[in-house]
Amino acid sequence: MTDWLAAAESQKQNYLEDLMALMRIKSVRDDSAATDEYPLGPGPSQALAAFLEMAEQDGFRTKNIDNVVGYAEWGEGDETLAILAHLDVMPAGKGWDTDPFEPVIKDGNLYGRGASDDKGPGMAAYYALKYLKDQGVAFNKRVRFIVGTDEESDWTGMHRYFEVEPAPTLGFSPDAEFPVINGEKGQVSLKLSVPATNGEDYVLKSFHSGLRFNMVPREAVAEVVVPDAGQVQAAFEQFVDENPIQGEAEPTADGLKLTVIGKAAHGMEPEQGINAGTYLATFLDQYDFAAGAKSFIHFLAKYLHLDTRMKGFDGAYTDPVMGELTMNAGILNFDAENGGDIDMNFRFPKGIGPDELEATVKKVADPLGIAVKQGPSQKPHYVDPSDPIVKTLMDAYIHQSGDKDAKPEVVGGGTYGRLMERGVAFGALMPQTPNTMHQANEYQPVDDLIRSMAIYMEAINNLVTD
Repeated sequence: MTDWLAAAESQKQNYLEDLMALMRIKSVRDDSAATDEYPLGPGPSQALAAFLEMAEQDGFRTKNIDNVVGYAEWGEGDETLAILAHLDVMPAGKGWDTDPFEPVIKDGNLYGRGASDDKGPGMAAYYALKYLKDQGVAFNKRVRFIVGTDEESDWTGMHRYFEVEPAPTLGFSPDAEFPVINGEKGQVSLKLSVPATNGEDYVLKSFHSGLRFNMVPREAVAEVVVPDAGQVQAAFEQFVDENPIQGEAEPTADGLKLTVIGKAAHGMEPEQGINAGTYLATFLDQYDFAAGAKSFIHFLAKYLHLDTRMKGFDGAYTDPVMGELTMNAGILNFDAENGGDIDMNFRFPKGIGPDELEATVKKVADPLGIAVKQGPSQKPHYVDPSDPIVKTLMDAYIHQSGDKDAKPEVVGGGTYGRLMERGVAFGALMPQTPNTMHQANEYQPVDDLIRSMAIYMEAINNLVTD
């Protein structure tokens, strides 16, 4: 029997070199720099080109589709096994101890944007496939390693792939955690719009918090005009001392600039973060702001602060199989000229849908003069645990990890796996490793990445030789 861990260890040096080269590419979607050549900005397309060039040199058949998605292919057969990863990464944000785009290994951990989500795991799966190819394993299926370039936003690339290429028979996405994610909640975002109106004594000039709808905001900054800046500053400093945040109050020509630092987290588990925006709104809500500014502040403070389950809306919901509905307040902006926008992201199980969520929010928003607009949505996705794709992947994980009690799981994250009827998410976050996706100082233990490569080797081998 093949010692898959030893095989993975033999690939370690080359794997890390190729991975770190990809991590140095700042592959953040940037619509402001989009061109015909770079539809999502230069970074994602450059990462795609670098990956496909590497795969071609490694002997794979490759294809670049519109500079937004591509694949490396090996094997022949009537069935297609797809491995779906992504090369784009979240904005780095602040709070890093190292350069987020200059990966480093410290104390056995690889630090840098993409180490965990998704360049590290994606490249582990790619190296597993490459090893099997190089060893001359006889594939009974066509295998396509497909890489998207905007998984963290609209999935433009992967949707394009499924428009122009045949749908795979089965597959997995190495973009979550072990053991196997056989269920993913549905997703929808609601955009709330607030009028650009203020009172006289208390004026909210600006309020900015959040980078993406699927991140818990780490930082919030507001500029306010207040009658007694000294009193507000003293109250703010006390508020900071009494809460799990950092903060600073700086005098301005006509008021104060208030800054709150919380903790970023993935939007699928917003309870793991500290939402700087809702903390700042909670502080401001005690003062006599008026009109649209008051509605903006009060909505954040009363209905979103410390609530990731819609309890304040009387909208909490749990499905016995897929778990709880979750809510993340991801982007919170207001300025005195243009008004306010609040982007709320929901992960919902079967049994509830986007229209019901919109109606629930509108009951609260309408009386405050806040408009609600529903964005694109994804339905819940579930693959029966008895499906061979689930059983084969579970067997490989259990064999390599020794965790005989492991069971398939349902999560709030959304991966490319849901694009296939028989698609799941599979690794590479180990159960005992902290989840630092979308956070500052994102990392993965190098040993975890190598073990995940061994798991992928065994799993792919069993899938293509059954």
